[in-house]
Amino acid sequence: MMKLPNMLLAAAVVTASVAYTAPVKADDQQLALSLCEYIAADDKNRLRDKLKSSRVKIRNIIDAFKCNDNNMLRHAIVSGANDTGEYIVKRLPSSSFEDGADIAWAEANGFGGSPVVAAIKERAGL
Repeated sequence: MMKLPNMLLAAAVVTASVAYTAPVKADDQQLALSLCEYIAADDKNRLRDKLKSSRVKIRNIIDAFKCNDNNMLRHAIVSGANDTGEYIVKRLPSSSFEDGADIAWAEANGFGGSPVVAAIKERAGL
């Protein structure tokens, strides 16, 4: 079983969405908060820079990382953060969209017309 990075633990503790028992460093907690803030502010450049400087890849944290009880992609959709949402979509493998869960969630919650959803559909080949 692969160990989750400490940042994932921080994200889980910050949002109380996922329970982990490992200790969380203050730096990891700040990183988690920063990423959520950059997504909500639709600041793609700062998001990209923070990920790069932290040596974290979106595809490695997308499922465990939570912002307001949503994964990073859904947080971008809810926040209307189209640039960061499309950036996240481009950084994920197309296979991560095959189940259609994010599209179904967006349509069920009134976000079906979002440009991010259109990017998901295009990436998934739908």
